Amino acid sequence: MDHNLPISRVTAHLPHRDLKKMLRLVRLLFRLSESDIYRQRVFHELPEVARFDPGHAALMMGYDYHLTPDGPRLIEVNTNAGGGYIAWLSQQLAGKASPLYLSKRFQQRLLQSYLQEWRDFSGGERPLQRVVVVDEDLEQQMLLPEMVGCCDWLKEHRIAADIAAPEQLQVEADGVYFQNEKVDLIYNRHCDFFLETPALHDLRRAYLEKKICLSPNPFAYGLLADKRRMVLWSDSQVLDDLELSSSDKQLLLEMVPKSLILANEERDDIWRRRKKLIFKPVTKFGGRGVLMGRGIAKKRFADLDPETTLVQEVIPPSIESSEDGEKYKIDYRLFVYRDHLLGVGARLYQGQVTNLRTAGGGFAPVKIV
Repeated sequence: MDHNLPISRVTAHLPHRDLKKMLRLVRLLFRLSESDIYRQRVFHELPEVARFDPGHAALMMGYDYHLTPDGPRLIEVNTNAGGGYIAWLSQQLAGKASPLYLSKRFQQRLLQSYLQEWRDFSGGERPLQRVVVVDEDLEQQMLLPEMVGCCDWLKEHRIAADIAAPEQLQVEADGVYFQNEKVDLIYNRHCDFFLETPALHDLRRAYLEKKICLSPNPFAYGLLADKRRMVLWSDSQVLDDLELSSSDKQLLLEMVPKSLILANEERDDIWRRRKKLIFKPVTKFGGRGVLMGRGIAKKRFADLDPETTLVQEVIPPSIESSEDGEKYKIDYRLFVYRDHLLGVGARLYQGQVTNLRTAGGGFAPVKIV
């Protein structure tokens, strides 16, 4: 195990009743994403590549939550959620794995998600043989050790696995190759979610031509992880049009913080209410560009792009304390395949937004209580 990874020795405590509610929302959102009426509602906001259905789901979805005195609240959905391997390691180092993190069960569920993706894409004509994990600027990636660990683990299950940058792939008439070997499945960790940059141009073409199983993919991102979806999920009038049950609608309105696009609001009103709001760029990830309203300067507020700025009700995180009394903010991540729970992770941090740089913080073992 690499002990230089961002792993905290502080245990995070998650009430079982909250976990059940978090998972209930996950399953509702997945069911919603498969609904034709929902898809038609969001497709007009998405580029063509995100309206293309590849016929399979998305590996390692992440649903991030804060716990409040009134229960869990959804903060964000991610299609290329990192940290699953590190969260698992944190649990092993703690030596007190909860039932959700028993080694064999977590690994079996994760392996089955890879195999299911390949079966859905290929029709099950042959077993999954080769996976490539793709991301940019590999040497600069904080979670590169996780990608290495993922490849080592796949190799243990007799699946060839490598890590590559997009420019190292070759797209041929019959598929995608890496180092002259044909690739079956790309585990996509790249954060160009719609495959728009020049480096991903050829991969985008291969994806649209169904030459490669790309997971996660723009389709899953557009339906669930594009931050603009939270505007829809927190709008009572819009939810009325989605033919949801009253209990499903109530769950969404209770667990999804009120979210707005700045362009659709009266800017002076938002400025007056800023101390209870958080501003997030819809096109960025991992806390980049996120601004707490209570600390934003008027000039910085004026510079926000109204079309790409999500305005959201602030949901303060819960707090965990170490044995020596050090306090950490905490968010919880459910790692999910389709609507099935793979495992639970927690990230401890200090500062305004989630980070993996806090001394003593990082991915923490989770105890279900």
